[in-house]
Amino acid sequence: MQDATAGRQLSGAWKLLLLGDGSPTRHLQLLTGMPVEVELIAMGPDRCAVEEPPAPAEVGELQAPLLRRQVWLNCGNLSLGWAESWWNLEEAERHLCDRRQPIWRSLTTGRAELFREVDGLGQVRAPWLSERFGCPGPFWSRHYRFFRNGRELTVIREVFSPALETWLGPAIGREPPTSMS
Repeated sequence: MQDATAGRQLSGAWKLLLLGDGSPTRHLQLLTGMPVEVELIAMGPDRCAVEEPPAPAEVGELQAPLLRRQVWLNCGNLSLGWAESWWNLEEAERHLCDRRQPIWRSLTTGRAELFREVDGLGQVRAPWLSERFGCPGPFWSRHYRFFRNGRELTVIREVFSPALETWLGPAIGREPPTSMS
């Protein structure tokens, strides 16, 4: 993952998606008008293997043993995102009862208070993402943490398909005007 300079070159709509604190699965549903289907790829102990892209540094702040979950976010026949999350094993067992459900729904059951902090923004290149998204990268990505009662619950990384430009417009926007005249 390469760091982007706080997404300065991003258009407004993409900034809201990547840097906002809203639920991406909810945003995808609102944009497409279709429910988001979570396709579980893997969920098991994190082996801390060398991976591409490397895990966010914030994963090291979670208490071991760790569980890693990977999913595709699909709307109809379109894969609009890929996500992975790292959890303390006990927290995962407590919060991820339905593995096909978006994390946001699992964590807000019972209207529990939750805080999201976006830690990083970047671009990712990976052949398997290019294959699934049907176009070459790089792909915009972000990673963030969820907190409850001041404690980290999970670290999440999301990578988004350029197909979202259908609804959001081009990711790279023109420079905003410097003054209102």
